[in-house]
Amino acid sequence: MDLKECKGAIEAMLFAHAEPVTAARLAEVLEIEQPTVERVLLALRDDYSEPGRGLCLLQLEDAWQLATKNQYAPPVKRILDTRRNTPLSQAALEVLAIIAYNQPVSRGFVEQVRGVDSSSTVAKLLEKGLIEEAGRLDLPGRPVSFRTTEVFLRTFGLESLAQLPPLHGDELPLEQYAETGELPENTEPPQNRGEA
Repeated sequence: MDLKECKGAIEAMLFAHAEPVTAARLAEVLEIEQPTVERVLLALRDDYSEPGRGLCLLQLEDAWQLATKNQYAPPVKRILDTRRNTPLSQAALEVLAIIAYNQPVSRGFVEQVRGVDSSSTVAKLLEKGLIEEAGRLDLPGRPVSFRTTEVFLRTFGLESLAQLPPLHGDELPLEQYAETGELPENTEPPQNRGEA
């Protein structure tokens, strides 16, 4: 691997890892000498220090991490707040209800109940921290299972899953209390309405 390729690989790993990583670990993964990795990291840090670059390479004791430059903090904060505060779609509310009442469940189970592909909805709920991976199920293919999180409980004003409304009635008006945080009485899981 030449230096240019090495530089690209290290940059890609730092970006994908998103947490501090040591030069020793990068060298181990690339199967090259640690001093070579350290030279490349210093070169990358110099590249990112150029004006007009939005990222910087931080050295945190013996670890390195890609980060945004402080001067771009306001727009970065706004874009992250926008992503977090986007109201939940009908599809997201349906998937949340299915997971909350049946957890841990696989994405396949959710899709079987809804009758439509739910991969993008599951990904959005993971990004918002409302659900999380809960290991693998003992089923063919060992699918990943999902469960709700403490963020889900806080968002909907619950102390525990035991406070979920009973499963009866005609509608699950989650959208009503997604905004208010107050749970209505007599709710049931959503009907299949397709991906929103």
